[in-house]
Amino acid sequence: MAEAGRARNLALVAGPQRDSGAFWRVRYGRAQDKQEPALTKFGLMVSTKPSAREALREIEGMHDFVRPEDADIVVALGGDGFMLRTLHAMLEGQLPIKPVFGMNRGTFGFLMNDWNADGLAERIAAAKPSQIAPLRMEVETFKGEKIQRSAINEVSLLRETGRTAKISISVRDRLVIEKLVADGVMVATPAGSTAYNLSAGGPILPLSAKLLALTPISPFRPRRWPGAIIPDDNPVRFDVLTPEDRPVSAVADHFEVRDAKTVDVWLERDRALTILFDPDHALDERIALEQFATS
Repeated sequence: MAEAGRARNLALVAGPQRDSGAFWRVRYGRAQDKQEPALTKFGLMVSTKPSAREALREIEGMHDFVRPEDADIVVALGGDGFMLRTLHAMLEGQLPIKPVFGMNRGTFGFLMNDWNADGLAERIAAAKPSQIAPLRMEVETFKGEKIQRSAINEVSLLRETGRTAKISISVRDRLVIEKLVADGVMVATPAGSTAYNLSAGGPILPLSAKLLALTPISPFRPRRWPGAIIPDDNPVRFDVLTPEDRPVSAVADHFEVRDAKTVDVWLERDRALTILFDPDHALDERIALEQFATS
């Protein structure tokens, strides 16, 4: 516990508000606890969920945290969605890119470690890092606007109406699917291959594989096309056919751009993110084991 009378200077500061999953950053005015490594400063990001706020009340008296901007390592309390928002804040320049150690105070927690307020510094010192390179998408809308965004799990194209989407697909400037008629299509990273991609029937990719999954969503034509696995240095281009009649949205994780005309997707290896995991909870092993999940 913190020493009696120690100055705190605690404040809750609102985070990004672009989506409904707003989070809070906990800012403290002092450096790290004496028991923690002298050169390691921890920042704390906390979800607004009641379970995360309860965890905050327990952990805030056990360590002295600096601002996330000034930390060496960020500790995130929440679920998978909150972890993604924390990583996106780094990718979009709202926070510097730092290693993140997450503890699950959400539902599933695939990207998180188990919650335990004790031994935080020791757990982080022993943690196994996993590198995740994000995707980058550039969308040109039907009106000619160009928008870029990053994705950690997947970039997906989804029909906006009850009419199926019609999309052509090129890989490394080579047309590979002249006309896909489907609810949509996605490009997924290895880290995202166990999420929406898996639900759509796509393959699970080992985290160390330099591959991407190209997966159709409820395809009608071509009927027998199951998707593809491509090298991750291959850029992908989607052209929406007749976008004025069959509008399509482009979605980078949770960020949506409506009325897409063309979508270019490529991997940004030079902006790789680092997530820290307990040695018995490593992400690469968990992804591999998902191939044998029966529930």
